[in-house]
Amino acid sequence: MPAQRPHYVEIAAKSVLNRVRGMPFEWSINPYRGCYHACVFCYARQTHTFLERDGITEWGSTIFVKLNAAQVLRRELAEPSWRGEEVALGTATDPYQPAEGTYRITRAILVELARAAGVSVCFSIPTIEVDLARSIEPTVAPPAQRLRALETLATAGVRAGVAIAPVLPGLTDSVEQLRAVYRAAHGAGASFAWTGVLHLEEVARESYFSFLQEHQPELVQRYEQLYGTKYAPKAYAAEIDKRARSARAGIQFEPPPTIEFEPSLVQLSLI
Repeated sequence: MPAQRPHYVEIAAKSVLNRVRGMPFEWSINPYRGCYHACVFCYARQTHTFLERDGITEWGSTIFVKLNAAQVLRRELAEPSWRGEEVALGTATDPYQPAEGTYRITRAILVELARAAGVSVCFSIPTIEVDLARSIEPTVAPPAQRLRALETLATAGVRAGVAIAPVLPGLTDSVEQLRAVYRAAHGAGASFAWTGVLHLEEVARESYFSFLQEHQPELVQRYEQLYGTKYAPKAYAAEIDKRARSARAGIQFEPPPTIEFEPSLVQLSLI
């Protein structure tokens, strides 16, 4: 958890649209590099090392701010080669972390896209257990507060949903725990919900194992067996899919009735 206000490093971006492979969207935008929330499991910590920064101690304390992101995006979307593919905003940083209150870059990006794009908003809610949520996401809004924000958007006709991610072995992966999140999401008016298993890149692995050793030492051996590489074993991922299907049984998610789907230049997902 960051002990004090982060140090903001203002930079000029040459490009903000990043090509993505192997995901359900084609492009991503990250207005910031680094994240105040410093969640213990965050795979994006690895990106700090690209700038020769420490993804453990500096991820939440040194935030790079892409001051010209909205202007660069406007230029990139105007290029003849742009084909109006789906863009995910905030895949490697929280686009509404405290820095946004000062810099308002995410807001500017959304203004650029608002009239042209269909928009979905996705809230990450790995658990609705308050104490557990506080331990793994120490500075993030409590689950109930995130659900209230989702309900506000859904009531306004915005397609909003929940990412039950990452699913944490031994902590958030039981059928009962997954069902509790599905039910809460449904009750808040979510249009969708999905699960994703934990990935432990090199830096995230160090961060997460430090958390386990301090708070859940009885799970360390299990994680060492599961995560011989950065990815969970296929058998475990398949088991989570099975549990998720069981947890979701009888729960149907539908888009809000006020949504009108029209052709657009961009499909934007706010992660």
